[in-house]
Amino acid sequence: MRADILGVKVDRESMAETVLKIRKAVEEQRPIQVVTANPELIYATGRDVRLKQLINSAAVVTPDGVGVVWAAKRLGRPVAERVTGIDLVEALFPIAAEQAWGVFFLGSQPGVAEKAAEKVAEKHPGFRWQAAHGYFSREEEPALLEQIREFKPDLLLIGLGAPRQEFWMFSHLDLNTVSIGVGGSFDALAGINKRAPRWIRHIRLEWLYRLLKQPSRLKRQLVLPRFTWKVICSGKEQKRTRKVR
Repeated sequence: MRADILGVKVDRESMAETVLKIRKAVEEQRPIQVVTANPELIYATGRDVRLKQLINSAAVVTPDGVGVVWAAKRLGRPVAERVTGIDLVEALFPIAAEQAWGVFFLGSQPGVAEKAAEKVAEKHPGFRWQAAHGYFSREEEPALLEQIREFKPDLLLIGLGAPRQEFWMFSHLDLNTVSIGVGGSFDALAGINKRAPRWIRHIRLEWLYRLLKQPSRLKRQLVLPRFTWKVICSGKEQKRTRKVR
């Protein structure tokens, strides 16, 4: 059973189990949607019922961030581990190369998605890919969709930022592929915004490292105290409900 965090149903499986679930979907040619749910996205659903409905309809919703892992534990439904968008796709890339899957990178500024894909291909010989930036206009979108359909990707990585990528993903279910929302992962994969060293990630302070490297993220980080407070209040409400029963 998924963990219910402020009305958003988040998977509790490990990274390995999540990768296996996605691999099975690709092998069965079963189109699914994968949402990597961080605290900001979950908090945003409190003001957008449609967004919450879309996320809860996804086949896979991963706990993307230490805040989500903490919230699940606080609410009595702990998850196995943090499963971030970038860690997830990096676990899928070697499988994609080995199985000759096609991977489409969509998002970020012009040239970034291509650079990210090229760096992945350098690490994994045989990696098949195409890419397009995320700054397309409404007039350019039909040509983009045609490019994706012609490539017939097994994985469609969408890095348009949340919640735009989630709305876009669910607006194009006819692409019939495994779609994964990956946020700003392309910048990291391309080497533009370097990830925190592994030891910092291990002690769960990657968010602080990213904030120090990118002060512009401060406004986004201000959501975290509000998210934390809502989770605490939600936990108290759960306890009151149990007592009444």
